[in-house]
Amino acid sequence: MSERPFLQVIKGDATPEEVAALIAVVSARATAPAAAPARRGSVWTDRSRLVRGPVQAGPGAWRASALPR
Repeated sequence: MSERPFLQVIKGDATPEEVAALIAVVSARATAPAAAPARRGSVWTDRSRLVRGPVQAGPGAWRASALPR
């Protein structure tokens, strides 16, 4: 296994303090817990089901208005 540096300054002249700050940020980001996936609620508790749909005019519309969506 070759001993190569993990980070390398390609352009410019970074001070030891700047390199230390960069390593601190990268290591903090690497150890941060992953965000929990968005939890989807049950279809029964979905409030968007309460929103009324558009009114459809035409033959049989009164019968279709009483049927579940």
